[in-house]
Amino acid sequence: MSALSQRLGEFGYTAGWQLARRMPEPMGTAAFALGADLATRRGGGGVRQLRANLARVVPQADETELDELVRRAMRSYARYWYETFRLPSMDRAEVISKVGAAITGVENIDAALAEGNGAVIALPHSGNWDAIGVWLADRLGGFTTVVERLKPESLFNRFVAYRESLGFEIVPLTGDSAAMRLLLKRLRENKVVCLVGDRDLTMSGVPVRFFGERTRMPAGPARLAATTGAALLPVGSWFSEDGWQVRVHPRIRVTARAEVPAATQALADAFAGDIAAHPADWHMLQKIWLADLEAAERASLEEVG
Repeated sequence: MSALSQRLGEFGYTAGWQLARRMPEPMGTAAFALGADLATRRGGGGVRQLRANLARVVPQADETELDELVRRAMRSYARYWYETFRLPSMDRAEVISKVGAAITGVENIDAALAEGNGAVIALPHSGNWDAIGVWLADRLGGFTTVVERLKPESLFNRFVAYRESLGFEIVPLTGDSAAMRLLLKRLRENKVVCLVGDRDLTMSGVPVRFFGERTRMPAGPARLAATTGAALLPVGSWFSEDGWQVRVHPRIRVTARAEVPAATQALADAFAGDIAAHPADWHMLQKIWLADLEAAERASLEEVG
């Protein structure tokens, strides 16, 4: 990405933060929905990839149905960003109350922490994971998560400060062992680590079948659980009309390094079930299936495997 593109992206995010907080909520909701509709009609690379991804999720959809699903998915994605920009200024108690009233499976988190080895929560890019994080941070007094390094650095620092203001402990994804050591430390302190797990960013992911096709997903969630004895908990999230729905799935058992591939496949299956039930709230505008990657990218991934 060029320096100009990075600066333009930073300007867009900065403008979004300012506008979302200043506009009355009905106006902001309408403005972001309009922006989503314009982006959908423009049909850029991200929208085209979203369409290709959703075609795997809902293979029975005809062209008209897929058009409508993409439109709704882009509106859902815009809603995520609108809420993200507004979240620090929203009524925190109301956010916590709404998530707490809608979440199911909390007993799976409680049972994991009662065992004393911490919990690894793995979730896909669905719904609003930041709103869930606000609820989780309130319930537990905080948790730790890993974030991708954005460019420019000033934009990355802004997102780190934003999430830290919500009560998250942020670990940058650096490619070295420092992040893993800190996550292991937190789990051994019987704390919670949250990781987004439906897209591999390291080229060292675990091969899985996802909606019937080959892809790779991060090994980190299952590997952390296997190393520490922490509970591995898949979590699904999606939007309701005026809030959020969250499901904490039962624990996936993984007690040895050799079990990491099977546990990662089990994660993929849990993600797929929730995404299939709420496809419009899955915000995946990038290539994730091997069939969509360029030949050179695919060869590199297959060599790693």
